[in-house]
Formats: sequence, structure tokens, C-alpha cells
Amino acid sequence: MPKIPLSNREALYPVPCVLVSCRDGETGRRNIITVAWCGVASSEPPILYVSIRPSRLSHAMIKKSRDFVINVPTLELLKEVDLCGTVSGSKVDKFDSFGLHEEAPAVVGSPLIKECPVNIECRLKEIVSLGSHDMFLGEVVRVHAESGLLNKDNTIDYGKARPIIYNQGEYWGLENRLGAYGFSRS
Repeated sequence: MPKIPLSNREALYPVPCVLVSCRDGETGRRNIITVAWCGVASSEPPILYVSIRPSRLSHAMIKKSRDFVINVPTLELLKEVDLCGTVSGSKVDKFDSFGLHEEAPAVVGSPLIKECPVNIECRLKEIVSLGSHDMFLGEVVRVHAESGLLNKDNTIDYGKARPIIYNQGEYWGLENRLGAYGFSRS
């Protein structure tokens, strides 16, 4: 089939859909933002990124506090994930409004979301302004995972975790494992 040129856009798909939690250390105010522009920037040291528009409340909070938590929600939290992405934290407390609960972090000041089975505490290393979004590079300082999600080698079983995938304006689920790195060489 012939390929048709499309307009320049963020056509990469799919990407993880996460809830990023943050707290203003001075006021104690907390917030949650749904983010799909996120991923791994480095393995050694482990650095993840989230990209957020400067107009968002979480942008200012993370810039000020210098930390954030990436919370990986399950398919069961799809409604809450969508709500956290469509309502401004300047108008509502998303924890209270959407039935989510704060858990104490081990290292950073930002809260973990109890309902998310995986929480990744990040300390802000750098902010890169890129255009519509600023990319927050965060060094992973602690990872929390529910024990029921772990394989024997303490890796996460994503079939059990049931993460949400963002795919060009739509939410999708992760279907099944297709193979492991290096399978083609055996």
C-alpha cells in the first residue's frame, strides 16, 4: 500500500498514560495531572520525563518543589485518569473530588496515589523548554510496587498491572506479552 504524507504532529503511538502527583512545599497544596507525554530518558542513572504545558498548575508546583511522582494507574482507574486530565487543579482538589487517596512518599515531598499499584518518586534534575510543553527530567529516587504485581525476580508483571495506554487521543489497554528482549536470537 502507498504511504500518504500527513501533517507534522506527535504521531508516535502508543505512549503510557500516567498520573503525576505533586505538592507545593510552602502551601501544602497538592495536585494530580494526567500525562501521556512521558517516558524513559536514561537508564543509568534512571531518569524519566514528563512534559507539561506551562499554563498547567502542576507545572508551577513541580518547578517550585523540584520533585514529582509518576503513578501508573490500572484500567480500573480509567474514569479518574480522564477526569484528572480534564479538570483544573486550581478549581478542585482532585484527590478529594475523584476518590483518590494520598500515600506518604519515602524520599520526595510529593504524594503517592494509593490506588495506583506502581509509584515512581522523582527528583527534578532539569527543565527543558521545547515549545508547547516543558520537559521535566526527573531522577528516580524510589519505586514502589504492590507485591501482587511482581514476578519472582521482582519485576512488574504488566499483565497483572493492566496499565492504560494513550493512543492518539484514545485510551487503550495493554493486550498481552509478545516476547522478551533478545527472543529472536534464540
